[in-house]
Amino acid sequence: MTMSNKWMAGIALSCVFQVGCVSKVTEQEQYSGFLANYQGLEEQTTPSEQKVLRWVAPGFDPKAYSTVVFNQVDLYPAPKATERVNLKTLQDVQTMASNSVKNAVAPSYKIVPNAQQAPAHSRTLILNAAITEVGANNEGMHWYEAVPIAAIVGATQAATGHRDQTAELYIEADLIDAKTGLPVAKVVRKVFGETLKNASQPIAANDFKAALNGMSKDMQAMLNKQ
Repeated sequence: MTMSNKWMAGIALSCVFQVGCVSKVTEQEQYSGFLANYQGLEEQTTPSEQKVLRWVAPGFDPKAYSTVVFNQVDLYPAPKATERVNLKTLQDVQTMASNSVKNAVAPSYKIVPNAQQAPAHSRTLILNAAITEVGANNEGMHWYEAVPIAAIVGATQAATGHRDQTAELYIEADLIDAKTGLPVAKVVRKVFGETLKNASQPIAANDFKAALNGMSKDMQAMLNKQ
């Protein structure tokens, strides 16, 4: 094997171990700081079989509340457009995510834009949510790529940007009891969108449409739970 071939094989083999380890949940170093704190978060599986990090206060009963203060999902920190994710895409994803949240909340609660508009004497929750990152990551190695030659080829494609990628959306949210000002639930979720052909394909808002619908159903299930 020539020196150049050894060099390429070394890069490829190192990528094999990286490509197959894409985390299904947000890593601590990816926390944005949107939430006041991230204590107590535990990995859980949603009804749609997705992994999330979630904390719920002991004794929290969603059915004890009738009103939710919610305006829209924020973009946090301030959005920065890139070659793959332009500002319009970020705004469209923000709108889609906001609508998904409203679709989840509306069947069980009255939604108001601020606490002052909550009905008198109603028990009210304040929902804060933000998209903290939009991007893409290489797909994990498939079973047929486990043989040495195919694995090296697949890893080399990942290293050179030609491998399939999965669109990713990071969301952080909490629910606050309006009366006490204390959190009753926190969620940090990594939303997986559609498969992209390579690292050059622009990310579109519709890449997350199905995934956000699934998130909405999971949220509705949580809010309806005893």
